[in-house]
Amino acid sequence: MGEKKQAIYDATTLGKPKMALLGLQHMFAMFGATILVPILVNGYFHGEGLSVQVTLLFAGLGTLLFHVFSKFKVPAFLGSSFAFLGGFSTVANLNTGKYADMSFGEKLPYACGGIVIAGLLYLVLGIIIKLVGAKKVMHFLPPVVTGPIIMCIGLSLVPSAISNASANVFLAFVALAVVIIFNIWGKGMWKIIPILMGVVISYVVALIMQFFGFTNADGSAIINFAPIAQASWVGLPPFVIAKFDVTSILVMAPIAIATMMEHVGDISAISATTGNNFIEDPGLHRTLFGDGLATAVAGMFGGPANTTYGENTGVLELSKVYDPKVVRIAACYAIVISFIPKIADIIGTMPTAIIGGISFILYGMISAIGVRNVVENRVDFTKSRNLIIAAVILVSGLGFTDGFTFAINLGVLSANYGTVDITLTSLAIAAILGILLNIILPGNDYNFGENPKGDINRGVSFNNNSQEEN
Repeated sequence: MGEKKQAIYDATTLGKPKMALLGLQHMFAMFGATILVPILVNGYFHGEGLSVQVTLLFAGLGTLLFHVFSKFKVPAFLGSSFAFLGGFSTVANLNTGKYADMSFGEKLPYACGGIVIAGLLYLVLGIIIKLVGAKKVMHFLPPVVTGPIIMCIGLSLVPSAISNASANVFLAFVALAVVIIFNIWGKGMWKIIPILMGVVISYVVALIMQFFGFTNADGSAIINFAPIAQASWVGLPPFVIAKFDVTSILVMAPIAIATMMEHVGDISAISATTGNNFIEDPGLHRTLFGDGLATAVAGMFGGPANTTYGENTGVLELSKVYDPKVVRIAACYAIVISFIPKIADIIGTMPTAIIGGISFILYGMISAIGVRNVVENRVDFTKSRNLIIAAVILVSGLGFTDGFTFAINLGVLSANYGTVDITLTSLAIAAILGILLNIILPGNDYNFGENPKGDINRGVSFNNNSQEEN
C-alpha cells in the first residue's frame, strides 16, 4: 500500500502555476451542474428563462461573498441549486390571477423574487442558530421532514424529463449512459464530473448525427447553430431584476428548507474532509449568512439559487489541497467566462434530448437522495408519528398538482387594494404540514450531531459523502 497523500492547507507553497491548475480543476467540477440549471429552466420558460452568463457570474461572485462571511476559512464553492428546479417549473406554469396573461419571460422575474426571499430565510435560520444553537434548531427539521420533501422535489419534475427525452430517444440514452458510466466506473477527477462529461460527449454524438443527416423525432434539426454566429465574444450578462408576489414567494420559499439542510450537510462534509470543524469555527450561522446572501443577490439580478457544492468537496478529497484560495481562483474563472456570450450561446444550442437524458437520472437521483437522507439518519418507520409525517408530505407534495388557491381581501388595509389570489403549491403545502406535524406529534427523537454520517447526507448534493475512505 502506498502512503496516504499529505494534506496541504497553504497552496502558496505549491507555486502560482499549480494553484491556477487546481482552481481550474474546481471550475470543471462545478461547471456541468452549474450550467445545467439555467439550461433546464430555459426549457420550462420556453427559451425565456435564466441566462448561463448570469448564472456563472453569480456563482463566482456568490462564492467570493460566501468566503468573506466565513472569514476566508471554508473551502466551499457555490454553484446552482437543483432543488429549486421544481419551483421554476411551477412558476412557469402559473396561469391564474395576475399570471394568467403573462408571457414566460414576464413570469421569470417573479420566480427570481421568490429566490431572493428563500435566500433571506437562510439569514433568519442563521440568526436563530446564533442565538439558541444548532442542535436545538435542527431538532425541528429532522430527516423525517426533509427527506420526503427532497423526494417530492425530484418526483414532481419527472414528466419534464420524459418529455424532453422523447425528442430524440437515442441521444437521450447516450447522455444517460455517459453519466452513469462516469459516475459508477470513473476514476479520480472523472468520477466527480459525470454531468459535465454527459453533456460534452452526448453533444459530440449530436454533432456526428447531424453531420450524417439525422433529425429529431419530429423532423427538426438536432442542433440549431444560428444563435452562435450572432453572439459577440465579449458582453455584459443579461440581467433580470427580480419582482415580488406572494404566490411566487410561496412557491420558492419552502424549498429553502431542503437547501438549508443541504448546506448543513455540505459544511459537515467539508469539515470531515479537511479535518476542521467549520460548524464551530467560523460557525454554521456565518456559513448560512454567506450562502443565503449569495442566493438573494443572485436572485435579485436574474440568477438561480446558489448552494454549497458537494462536487467541489470531492475535489478537495481527491487533491488533498484544502486551501480556500484555490476555490476563490475557480470563482474568478467563472466570473471571467460569464462575460463571453459566445460560450453561453454554444451552451444554449444543447439539444432538448440531451437535457432530457441527463434530467432522467438527475431528477431520479434527487428523489433517491431524499431516500438516502431518511436511511442514513436511521428514521424509525415502526413509529406511527414518522409514518404519518412522511405519508402526509408525500401525498401533499405529489397530490396537489394544481396547488391550493385562496383569496385575501386587502381592501380593509387600503382602498388601493382589492382581492388578491394566493396559491400554495404542492411543495409549500407539504412543507408546512410536515413541519407542523413534527412539532405537534410526540416522539421526535432526532438530535443533530449524534450521527455525523447521517447529518452529512442531508441534501441534494451528489458527492457529499467524501469523508469515506477511497
